[in-house]
Amino acid sequence: MKTLLKSLFVSSALTVALFAGALTLQVGDPATDPEALRSHAVLVARITACNSPEKTVVTATAEGVVNGIRKTIPLKVLSLSTAGTFAVTRQWPEQGTWAIKLVATNPVYVNYVTSVVVPIHQDSAQLAAARHYYHAPTDAEVSLALN
Repeated sequence: MKTLLKSLFVSSALTVALFAGALTLQVGDPATDPEALRSHAVLVARITACNSPEKTVVTATAEGVVNGIRKTIPLKVLSLSTAGTFAVTRQWPEQGTWAIKLVATNPVYVNYVTSVVVPIHQDSAQLAAARHYYHAPTDAEVSLALN
């Protein structure tokens, strides 16, 4: 019993250390941010980084299928006035099925990426169906959001 408790303590301490300097990417409803609403955002992304948050880069692409053909469109990510907050507006055609792929990187977090893939339905981000990854999403993972 004593060995089990000791093992649990060590593993929990390692887990806390692992996440102490985390880089995270979260998506939210633009209705919660007046600046995002004014820019007609489809979604808001928020990053947190314990170390050098100003060095974090967020990229986005619209991933879609139009008439059976897979499409990728680079998106402009708008930096909002609240530090670490970004907006994505609609920059893809109305035809087809679409998802937004967001990827956050920071040179302080070497070899670490955090990302989110959010399905879009009728100009609305389906936040409840968003999938979070701790790597750049693969084509197969993006395809899950498009089905």
